[in-house]
Amino acid sequence: MCICVNCQFVDRCIAYYQVETSHQKPHRNLSPDFQPRQPQIRVHRQPAQMEFDIVNCGSFQAQENLSNI
Repeated sequence: MCICVNCQFVDRCIAYYQVETSHQKPHRNLSPDFQPRQPQIRVHRQPAQMEFDIVNCGSFQAQENLSNI
């Protein structure tokens, strides 16, 4: 699972833009401007496509509005 959805930079992140592309999802931002530090990407190979998830990132900062469940 991609950690980006819980990061405060998700809407601006260039790496997450690529994840959205690989998952064929609409982009949150058509012009991302944030270059994350050392994202670690896990590649999932499937017969018809490859998907990417970011599992660790040097720039990750949790969104403050998330509640602990």
